[in-house]
Amino acid sequence: MTKKLAIVPFLLLVLVTVLSLFLGHNPVESPTDPAIDTGDTAWLLTSAALVLIMTPGLAFFYGGMVRKKNVISTMLQSFICMAIVSVIWVVFGFSLAFGEDVGGFIGNPSTFMFMNGVLDGKPWELAPTVPLAVFAFFQLKFAIITPALVTGAFSERVRFTSYILFICLFFIFIYAPLAHMTWHPKGILFNLGVLDFAGGTVVHMSAGVAALASAIYLRKRSDQEMKPARITYVLLGTGLLWFGWFGFNGGSAMGANNLAAIALATTAVASGAAAFAWIIFDALRGKKPSAMGTSIGAVVGLVAITPAAGFVSLPHALVIGVVASLVSNLMVEWRTRTSIDDTLDVFPCHGVGGLVGMILTGVFASPGINAAVVDKGLFFGETKLFTTHVLVALAVLVGVFIMSMIILKVTDLVTPLRVSEEEEAEGLDISQLGETL
Repeated sequence: MTKKLAIVPFLLLVLVTVLSLFLGHNPVESPTDPAIDTGDTAWLLTSAALVLIMTPGLAFFYGGMVRKKNVISTMLQSFICMAIVSVIWVVFGFSLAFGEDVGGFIGNPSTFMFMNGVLDGKPWELAPTVPLAVFAFFQLKFAIITPALVTGAFSERVRFTSYILFICLFFIFIYAPLAHMTWHPKGILFNLGVLDFAGGTVVHMSAGVAALASAIYLRKRSDQEMKPARITYVLLGTGLLWFGWFGFNGGSAMGANNLAAIALATTAVASGAAAFAWIIFDALRGKKPSAMGTSIGAVVGLVAITPAAGFVSLPHALVIGVVASLVSNLMVEWRTRTSIDDTLDVFPCHGVGGLVGMILTGVFASPGINAAVVDKGLFFGETKLFTTHVLVALAVLVGVFIMSMIILKVTDLVTPLRVSEEEEAEGLDISQLGETL
């Protein structure tokens, strides 16, 4: 980062630090809320750690797929989200997502500014048995990984400094509004009856569609030949993602309860079925089973079950995993025949996987699994939930795509997004970071 470009974020960081000295809130010690359950709190604390390990896992997953000259820069694009989003979350990000409702679309940024009131021990209304601080920092981990997911689409050709601005704008104008609309009790999608257990729409569809917009906006790399640097990194990353996902979905039950057990079970079934389906489908088309295919298939299954994990049965979880795997596999094949250079196929895997999961949640959601399901899925003879999910999915696809294009254009005007041909040929590790493996 040049001195000229670095001075603005540096001054902002200094301002935030100074303001935190004066606006920081010291909680008044009070008796523990009798509703707080130590078991639920322990499980959510554990889940927060599990979800956080997914971001380094994603770094290995993506880093192993790119060329050797771009491994460090690709991995750092995931790691830096842990730093930047954490700061935004504390200052006003949590408020944007879960603060006092403003029109059903966004939270009031002053509600929990600088975590004011978060450490007082009072619970969140939809997580009544855990302290608000635990809920807040569990949700932070979701906010961290979402912009990191987008990076796979523009790997090997984006300026690191420009990416930092993109992270900030993406969080403010896409992630926070979607999280509020979907998970806040006064959010517009929440009140339409949309079911998104752990982020199929908020995390995966938003990241996948933003990835598609990014790939289109930034155009093709000058050299699109894929030479994965380390397949072993991909396997390691898959393992960390798979491990962390049990906190991602299981923790979204907001307690150590039967719903958490259901979410863990459906997650295990869907991911396994998807991984198996991917390599079988490849074999049927004359391809060899591969470590890369197995890894991608598993992640697609994890993505697809995310919105449905606490709403569907185990047999239906298996169906969701298989269907998502086959659809995403075909979408990857289709993408390679187009001019869209989505480097690591983020849209076919996360965008489409999340879309399939959301639609199939509308098919298989059952009040027998979760009493929060008011309208049964299409499989049980009712159409309202399914219709709502289809219409909302289309709205999210269009809305996120348009907003992503605007964010990309604004970022590009402030600081060019695309590296030069010379920098791309040299590799982003050297040209952007001055580092090599």
